[in-house]
Amino acid sequence: MTNSELIVDLRGRPIETLNDFWDAVAEPCGLPEWFGRNLDAWSDTIETRGISEVIDSHDILIVHVDQRGLFGGDRREAKVLASIFDGKQNRLVVHGLA
Repeated sequence: MTNSELIVDLRGRPIETLNDFWDAVAEPCGLPEWFGRNLDAWSDTIETRGISEVIDSHDILIVHVDQRGLFGGDRREAKVLASIFDGKQNRLVVHGLA
């Protein structure tokens, strides 16, 4: 590893569903075509590693999103997705809208 951070800034991008989230992170995170596009696959990708060479080549993954759409309310799938990020090696930062 390179003691570096992979910062994926999705602010300004409409993310209404988990599918929108997978679409948004696929390219910057280097997710392979066969990526499962589900919460278990994402957990394996960021916690266990070995799925994405891009993520694996960084010590820390930080994903920035706006507090709207999927992340704007009390949606169960957003809470489960957020819980996969450990807050140390993998961080989800939800930004309030001004």
